[in-house]
Amino acid sequence: MPVPFIDLQRFEADFLTRWAEKSAEISAKTMFVGGPEANRLEQRLMERSSAASVVGCANGTDALQLALRAVGVGAGDVVLLPDATFWATFEAVVNVAAKPVTVDIDMRDLQMDANLLLQAIEKHQPKAVMITHLYGWASARLAEIRSLCREREIPLVEDGAQAFDVEINGDSIFKDAHVATISFYPAKVLGACGDSGAVYCSSEEMGNIIRQLGNHGRSTHYGHTLVGWNSRMGGFDAAYLNLCLDYIDERIESRRKVTARYRDAFEKMGVCHVAPPAGQKENGYLSVALVDPDKRDVVTGHLKEKGIGFGIVYPGSMSNQPGAAGFLHDRIGGEKSDQLSQSVINLPVFAYMRDEEVEEVISVFGEAMKKAGLLK
Repeated sequence: MPVPFIDLQRFEADFLTRWAEKSAEISAKTMFVGGPEANRLEQRLMERSSAASVVGCANGTDALQLALRAVGVGAGDVVLLPDATFWATFEAVVNVAAKPVTVDIDMRDLQMDANLLLQAIEKHQPKAVMITHLYGWASARLAEIRSLCREREIPLVEDGAQAFDVEINGDSIFKDAHVATISFYPAKVLGACGDSGAVYCSSEEMGNIIRQLGNHGRSTHYGHTLVGWNSRMGGFDAAYLNLCLDYIDERIESRRKVTARYRDAFEKMGVCHVAPPAGQKENGYLSVALVDPDKRDVVTGHLKEKGIGFGIVYPGSMSNQPGAAGFLHDRIGGEKSDQLSQSVINLPVFAYMRDEEVEEVISVFGEAMKKAGLLK
């Protein structure tokens, strides 16, 4: 039985009817940019996260660049970021004319290594630090990283593109963030009907700056106190996200059950399936299995043969990307990020996966591991 890596069409029974009605309303009222749906979305995200301010924008990459600009990063500044992340994290630093320095990860949670971060701070005296909450959870040492940056008066920008509704000790991961970003790309846990994103802020003042930067630096309609750009959220995206929020608890719970079933099954097999740190509640964004790099092609080849979708998120570290040449200021470690990129396999996880689909993935993955000689 084929199982896709992701299926975005597992809608609730009344979802498409409600969306058609909402689309007609948006069209009739021509609420195409910003407007009441965007305002309502920002308020709901604030309430869900306990952030002081949330500002919607055009996409997750813009959200990163808005956050960097808002904390004062500019030309020639050094910014530390994880070597294992999506290219947009690196790209955002370059796009604000700053100098990226990549920092290796800790293989226990696959997040930035806090010890290497301290070394990088001592060496480079950065203007800002960026961390990524990769795979739908955060560093086990997140509180320590936040404290370190506060003590050194270094702004910490948290790339939460994959972290919607992640909880730490019962609270939203965004609650204590200085500034954090999110992507609402359709494949995310909370996805829009196009590209859009948001910035979570610890103060209304920062929220106001980010709102200005994303709207041509406006103070009035034709008054501009900052040089920004156009990164406004569209009305259709905001309306779609508001509708999705009505169902999001059920969607995320179904995803969490899938990753829990994988983890339980693979633990019994002796397969490394990475779990979030203690005290954290993941959002089920991705499953993360680690296999012998020399045997990964055999495993993925069998999955392909049997019609089981999978991902390699991500197949290369930032410091080794061809586009990094000429921009990378320094690399602190990197061997672990390379190890992750060569060994990771992400199995299907999406809302409302059927029990038989999960069992098929587990069964075929077990066959693949045996074929590769990694299981008896």
